[in-house]
Amino acid sequence: MEREAHVRAEPGTVTATGTGWAEAAPDLMLVSVGVECRAESVAEAYEAAGQGLAAVASVLRSRGVAADDIRSAGLAVRADLAWRDGEGQRLVGYVASSSVAVRLRDLGSASAVVSEAVRTAGDDVRLNSLQLVLSDDSVVRAQARDAAWKDALSSAGQYAALASATLGRVLTVIDTRPAPGPLPLAGIQRASATEGPSVEPGVNRVEAAVTVTWELRP
Repeated sequence: MEREAHVRAEPGTVTATGTGWAEAAPDLMLVSVGVECRAESVAEAYEAAGQGLAAVASVLRSRGVAADDIRSAGLAVRADLAWRDGEGQRLVGYVASSSVAVRLRDLGSASAVVSEAVRTAGDDVRLNSLQLVLSDDSVVRAQARDAAWKDALSSAGQYAALASATLGRVLTVIDTRPAPGPLPLAGIQRASATEGPSVEPGVNRVEAAVTVTWELRP
């Protein structure tokens, strides 16, 4: 834990900043699955993307994913341009893309569900992202705050002792968010060709920081 403390210029107070963290295993997988289809016309590309995404959503529902956990996340159609020698940039068709954001609550079957959904749309499918999170981090966040408070109290107590004083009442408490660090990544192991990669949940870390000012008593 990082510790930072200082005695303020005004007499009789000490301010300390404490940091802490707690860890817990994630229980929710957030997945973004999309399709990208090319065709000669906008209508054909749009229809193909719609059919592909509908097939993905159908697989997800057949595997028990609730309707509330499947949300349309994007739709776009753009010109497909290509460079040809002697002709320059030419329009060769159109590309339609669409995606859904999915919440998978059963991590034990999540890898198989994702693999089946990805296979459904063939080469047009895109697995945009996969993230493992805590559906409710209130308990582990409270534990992180406890650790941050103890860190600040320890640091302030040391500075008070060095000043031949003791800590009095708390004057201010500021809940400060620690600087964001790298997100924890789940372990991914290759399974069979039909199952796709298996996902190891690991643990997620929740961090907290608090700045507290105490009275200094002689």
